Amino acid sequence: MVPAMMVPRTALLLCCCLLAFPPPGPLAVEAFVGGYGINYGRIANNIPSPDKVVELLRRAKIRNVKIYDADHSVLDAFKGSGINLVIAIPNGLVKDMAANTSRSMDWLNQNVQPYLPETRIVGITVGNEVLGGQDQSLYQPLVDAVKNVYDGLKRLHLESKIELFTPHSEAVFATSYPPSACVFKEELMAYMKPLLDFFAMIGSPFYVNAYPFLAYISDPEHIDINYALFKPNKGIVDPNTSLHYDNMFDAQIDAAYAALHAAGYDDMEVRVAETGWASSGDQNEAGASSENARTYNFNLRKRLFLRTGTPLKPKRPVKAYIFALFNENQKPGAGSERHYGLFLPDGRISYDIGVSGLLPSSASSSVLSIKMTVDLD
Repeated sequence: MVPAMMVPRTALLLCCCLLAFPPPGPLAVEAFVGGYGINYGRIANNIPSPDKVVELLRRAKIRNVKIYDADHSVLDAFKGSGINLVIAIPNGLVKDMAANTSRSMDWLNQNVQPYLPETRIVGITVGNEVLGGQDQSLYQPLVDAVKNVYDGLKRLHLESKIELFTPHSEAVFATSYPPSACVFKEELMAYMKPLLDFFAMIGSPFYVNAYPFLAYISDPEHIDINYALFKPNKGIVDPNTSLHYDNMFDAQIDAAYAALHAAGYDDMEVRVAETGWASSGDQNEAGASSENARTYNFNLRKRLFLRTGTPLKPKRPVKAYIFALFNENQKPGAGSERHYGLFLPDGRISYDIGVSGLLPSSASSSVLSIKMTVDLD
């Protein structure tokens, strides 16, 4: 071994430079700051204009936002805001994006390239809850669309700046209880495997829509609502791992990790693309109330702020987008679909979870008197 004092100064300088500035490699895009984000849905005729929404997000100190399209009025409003924005290619365009790379390039040239860098577009979702959904004609096009969009990003030299992913529902899993037993449905693996192979190659996380609310209303007689709401409860112990879960949210995330492990993707991070609790709903939607919505979202916000992991992955902080910014009064489906909003149409808070609205709120805070005084960023 050559003594350090005999190594030429130029070699030492080169070594120091390499340590300070590692050689480029396939690094994952960081599209999420901190642990807390929100979904900004707009299927409504009574919500604030996008510029007012940006003001609201700033007051609430929310730095990660996901939308469900690439509406230019929204992209314009977010210019100069400094807020991380994830835009979407809706399910209706998936087949178009899968047709060939030129269609993907056209979409990127219209909806992404002209807005950078003033609008901080940090992610693109391709479809939403496609695999496991009713329209099986979208399954193979989803895989092709993801690859074509990524090829387009590479042509624009944006592949290291914009994260690409597709959110999945719980319908992709054959079982999720106990968490360690979770696996993907066998009939979906023909599409899931090439998708996961590709995301593993480009460093994208696995995004899942995790709703303890939906699990609870499907079986309110056997699921402890306190377990679903992060309230004190005895929890569950996974018999295969002996891990204890005191809330369903963590259990749903670890179920996704178990499915990825069983499929051979141990290194892939799980993030939550949607989670929330309805403040109202139909008669048969047990637990849909303003009180429960406030409790869930308040406790969830505290949990994400701690930036801790799950029982299975304690060193990997959980990141989640809350659903949703506003109630969407024109959204179809069950009554609960129109009652997930944290804010009222005029920008006041729906219920107190420790964030600020555009106007002073009349929402009662008697039950949740604890105030979050530290920023989420």
